[in-house]
Amino acid sequence: MNELYPLKFQPLFMEKIWGGQQLKTTLGMDYGDLPNCGEAWVISGVDGNQTLVKNGFLAGNELNELVEIYMGDLVGEENFEQFGNEFPLLIKFIDAADWLSIQVHPDDELAAKRNIGKGKTEMWYILGAQPGAQLISGFNQPVDAASYLNHLKNGTLKQILNVENVQVEDVFFMPAGRVHAIGPGTLLAEIQQTSDTTYRIYDWDRKDAQGNARQLHTDEALEAIDFSPVDQYKTNYHTISNGTASVLSCPQFTVNKVQIDQPMEKNLELMDSFVVYIGVEGNGLLQWGEEQLSIKAGEAVLVPAIISRIDFIPASASLKLLEVYIV
Repeated sequence: MNELYPLKFQPLFMEKIWGGQQLKTTLGMDYGDLPNCGEAWVISGVDGNQTLVKNGFLAGNELNELVEIYMGDLVGEENFEQFGNEFPLLIKFIDAADWLSIQVHPDDELAAKRNIGKGKTEMWYILGAQPGAQLISGFNQPVDAASYLNHLKNGTLKQILNVENVQVEDVFFMPAGRVHAIGPGTLLAEIQQTSDTTYRIYDWDRKDAQGNARQLHTDEALEAIDFSPVDQYKTNYHTISNGTASVLSCPQFTVNKVQIDQPMEKNLELMDSFVVYIGVEGNGLLQWGEEQLSIKAGEAVLVPAIISRIDFIPASASLKLLEVYIV
């Protein structure tokens, strides 16, 4: 069997009613003539929407096929034991030209109860924010189910929701159960559990091209919502020049930020997990042994668990990457 190597995948592009053009104009993605491209799925093991390898001898293979063949060598022994043949994370880039629906995702327990696979905890890293860009994360006051439903019924839901101003490099953690929505003018990278379950609470009274309102999931969402307010919704983190800084860690994933302007070596020998590197600014090379692979903002590379060392070589003034794995 040929040796595993860092993998890039063909993105899957998703037309969305709220999508725009920034995936093309800012990140240089080629999605043809889609008028409102809202999402690019760059690493996906979601059933029916798996990404295909685009580099090396494994080109054309679906992601979960590789997990089945290479098992722990690709994802790490413990991850393979826990998740089986499904790659456990979904990596996306999202461009919002309009508000996304106000929504919530179930946790693993509720998803299992409803027999819909895994729950959906996610994280957003802001890549672009036009003046006045905002997002919704959680509630701005203590709320219970009765008062929530009353606001929903009366069209005053936004009064009790926490609105955040958005800037480039901001990070927002969205655990399952947190009500949220991305606002217009926001371009971001999203790291999430492998799940495509969304409960839509409110869609701004929007109609599609046929004049139909999108389906809402009022009853399903109610049991999923965590009504607890949080003191701080934005994730505080500190960067390290020419180093790796911790951003956040949760049972579903760990995220660090690598920021360099000179070559840097990463020792991955003690890590029993795949590592995904997501380009968020600049461009450069990933090197392993004598082999190299380019990476730039808007791309993601999956480094198999069996690879013990990676070297980063910036090709621009600064290269910034998110480093994602499961521990």
